Amino acid sequence: MNTLLLSDNEKDIKTAGEILSRGGLVAIPTETVYGLAANALDGNAVKNIFKAKGRPMDNPLIVHIADFDDIKRFSLVSEIPEKAYKLSERFWSGPLTMIMPKGSAIPDEVSAGLDTVAIRFPSHKTAQAVIKAAGCPLAAPSANLSGSPSPTTAAHVMSDLNGRIDAVLDGGECSVGLESTVITLAAEKPRLLRPGGITVEQLESVIGEIEVDDAVLNRLRDDEKAASPGMKYKHYAPKAKVTLVFSSDKAYIDFVNEKNEKDTAALCYNGDAEFIKLRTYTLGDKDDYKSQAHRLFKMLRKIDGNPEIKKVYARCPKPDGVGMAVYNRLIRAAGFEVITLEEL
Repeated sequence: MNTLLLSDNEKDIKTAGEILSRGGLVAIPTETVYGLAANALDGNAVKNIFKAKGRPMDNPLIVHIADFDDIKRFSLVSEIPEKAYKLSERFWSGPLTMIMPKGSAIPDEVSAGLDTVAIRFPSHKTAQAVIKAAGCPLAAPSANLSGSPSPTTAAHVMSDLNGRIDAVLDGGECSVGLESTVITLAAEKPRLLRPGGITVEQLESVIGEIEVDDAVLNRLRDDEKAASPGMKYKHYAPKAKVTLVFSSDKAYIDFVNEKNEKDTAALCYNGDAEFIKLRTYTLGDKDDYKSQAHRLFKMLRKIDGNPEIKKVYARCPKPDGVGMAVYNRLIRAAGFEVITLEEL
């Protein structure tokens, strides 16, 4: 398959919409990461997302819309909870995904057989334009090979999926850099299933108390079914083995300097780099979680670009605010391998 590389001009957006409307696959930019899109109402088109990515079929997808009214227009949910209206008024369009009881139009391929569906209204103007050009909501997980770091540029997508999909639409670098926050409103109490740029504290300021699912910070049990993307499998991982290190600054620096091996790298904060003898990849300042979120996948992709690197020791952020999202991605990239040197 010849993968077209499109730009974000009106003509190419129209081309992307035409490809999607006839059942094809197009990688599109959003404010979070690039998504691999297909017509969310076409089960056969959605199946091809899983094939292109090598994604397990029991991992549900997020449906992207270009207007709140699309939810009713396309019968995406059977019921819109009152809290969904409140959250949409505050955070849509934006990096928030809400899970609701699914409607009659949603094929099982999208929901992985669940009786719920995840809905998101991205703020990226190009994403909105493509959805409108396609004339249908779009199911779209991250546009990468399953398990590898999520793509934040069109070049990342082409590196993974060139020859596997119909087109990539280049809309520049993603501004947020991590996938959306996911909250389910289909349970007795609202529950966070995946942290992102919109924090628990921000959500609670609108709808009150929210439970944080145990799988946000811990491994999902083998007998549990994933209710949201990013819960069940090892995700976001470079080819090198990643290990998280939970420690003070000095303990981390001393620990990695003891390694001093050519095949080993440190994924660290800006203030660490000058004291570390290994090859370093920096996430940003220690307390700047937004910068860490923006740079994380870019740094993991850079590590992938150096075949000499076989092991990576990564600083472990506190799971607070947006730091929870960074921690969530890193712990999955590490396959839950954590070393604790000092309690903070």
